[in-house]
Amino acid sequence: MSAYTRSAPSELVVDSALASVGNNTAIAHEKASEMAHVDEFRGMAGTITGPSPLTMVLVKDTIRLRLEKMVDRFEEIGRSLADPAVIGRQREFRELSMEYSRLTPVAEKFGEFRSLERELTAARDMQDDNDAEMRDMGREEVARVAPLIERAEGELKALLIPRDPRDDKNIYLEVRAGTGGDEAAIFAGDLFRMYSRYAETHGFAVEILSENAGEHGGYREIISRFAGPGAFARFKFESGVHRVQRVPATEAQGRIHTSACTVAILAEADEVEASDLNPAELRVDTFRASGAGGQHVNKTDSAIRITHLPTGLVVECQDERSQHKNRSRAMALMKAKLLAAEQEKRDSEVARDRKLQVGTGDRSERIRTYNFPQGRVTDHRINLTLYKLGDIMQGRIDELLDALQHEHQAEQLAEEEQRGAA
Repeated sequence: MSAYTRSAPSELVVDSALASVGNNTAIAHEKASEMAHVDEFRGMAGTITGPSPLTMVLVKDTIRLRLEKMVDRFEEIGRSLADPAVIGRQREFRELSMEYSRLTPVAEKFGEFRSLERELTAARDMQDDNDAEMRDMGREEVARVAPLIERAEGELKALLIPRDPRDDKNIYLEVRAGTGGDEAAIFAGDLFRMYSRYAETHGFAVEILSENAGEHGGYREIISRFAGPGAFARFKFESGVHRVQRVPATEAQGRIHTSACTVAILAEADEVEASDLNPAELRVDTFRASGAGGQHVNKTDSAIRITHLPTGLVVECQDERSQHKNRSRAMALMKAKLLAAEQEKRDSEVARDRKLQVGTGDRSERIRTYNFPQGRVTDHRINLTLYKLGDIMQGRIDELLDALQHEHQAEQLAEEEQRGAA
C-alpha cells in the first residue's frame, strides 16, 4: 500500500449539522429525538452525538489541553523576549528564540482552528433560525467550514508529534559497496551521485571526507558531509541496504546481476554533545593520502585515522591538505558515530519496530530495490513503487523522501493518540 493512501481515520465528528446538510430541518430534528437517549460528549470539534467511544473524546480533550498549554508558553516566551534583561543574556535569549520559533506554527494554527470553530457555531445558529433562507445559508456554511476544521485538526495533530532533536543537524553520509563486487562499487558511486545532486539542488553543501575508489569505477566506500538546515530530517530514512538489479557494464553476456550497497546517515554532533569525548580512549594515526590531489597531498602524512579503543570504531579523513583540518573532521565524524551508536542502543531498548537499520550488505536485508530493466524503484518499508528510475537516479527523490516522512508521521500520530487515550 502506498504511503500516500495510508492515513489514520479522522476523529473529527461534527454532530447533526453535517448530517442535516442537504436534508430538511424536520428530518434532522426527528433523528435527533430518536437518539435522545445517547449520551453527548464534548470534544475538540464540538458536541459528539452517537455511540462514540469515550477514548476518542479523551484523546481530543488531551490534544486541546496540550495546545492551550503550548499557546500559553508561546505568549510567555514572547513577553520574555521583549525583556531587556533577557536580551542581555545571549544564551538564554537564543534558546528562547528557538523555542518561540518552534511554537509559532502551533499558535498560529490553533488560532485558525478556534476561528473556524466560531464560524461553525455561528452557522449552526443560523440553521436554527425561523427564516428558511437563513437555515439554507447555515447549511451551506456548515458544509463549507466542516472540512476546513477537519483539515486544521489534522494539521494541529501533526504539529504535536514529538520532534526529533537531531532534525536540524548536518549529517555524515556513508555509502559502502556490499554484495556484488565491482558492480556494487559502481552502484555505490551512482547512489552518492544521486544524493549529491539532490543536496546541491536543495541548498545543502557537500564535502567529501574520505573515499576509496572501486577498480572499475564508483567507490568501495565514500564518506561525506552534507551541511544545511534540516539535513538530518530530510535524509534520516535513507539508512539501510539498497539493492540494484541491472546488467553491469562489466557483464559481457548481458545477464542481470543483483548487488547491494549500505547507506548510513549520522547526525553531526554539536560541541556540547561531544564535550565528554575522552582523549585517552583515542588512538590517532597519520598516513599518506592516496589518490589524486597534487604533490602536496600525496607526499605528506596529512591523512588522519582515529580509532576509538573501547568500541573499535575507526574513522579516516584525507580530503584536506592540512593535517590539522583532517584531524578536526575525523574527530567530528567519530563523535557522530559514537552518538549514533548510543542512539541505536536507546532505540533498541524501547518496544518499537525499527524499520531503518544498516545491515551487512547481504541481498536479503534490503530497504529499497532499484530495478533498471523495469525502470522502477520500490521502497519495501512502505510498499511504494515508482516507475521513475531515471529521474530518481538524477537526484529527484523528493517523492520518495516525502512518502517516508508521511508514513513516519502517521505512525507517530497513532502512538501519540494511543498515549493520550491511555
